[in-house]
Amino acid sequence: MVFNTGAALLDAIVLAVVSRKEEGTYGYKITQDVRKAIDVSESTLYPVLRRLQKGEYLEVYDRQFDGRNRRYYKVTESGKEQLAMYQTEWKNYSKKISALFEGGSLE
Repeated sequence: MVFNTGAALLDAIVLAVVSRKEEGTYGYKITQDVRKAIDVSESTLYPVLRRLQKGEYLEVYDRQFDGRNRRYYKVTESGKEQLAMYQTEWKNYSKKISALFEGGSLE
């Protein structure tokens, strides 16, 4: 992708991916799902997960899988509110950009 992906957009994408499963999902699966939309490395994604956890938008828990612990991430209530705000902002933003690309007006 030629367009730069800023922190807010990464946060929004990760919250959207994690929110698809009520029980949450694990880090590697999040990486794979995010990569379907944008090119991102695990070394970029894990700081995003930590930032969202620190902001109390994600909660973390461990679950046994094949004899070892797997770290899961789940969207909190405040994370759902943040995601709703991102979705509204994205709709407004993308509508304006699409209008520009299609030769329309921003009014």
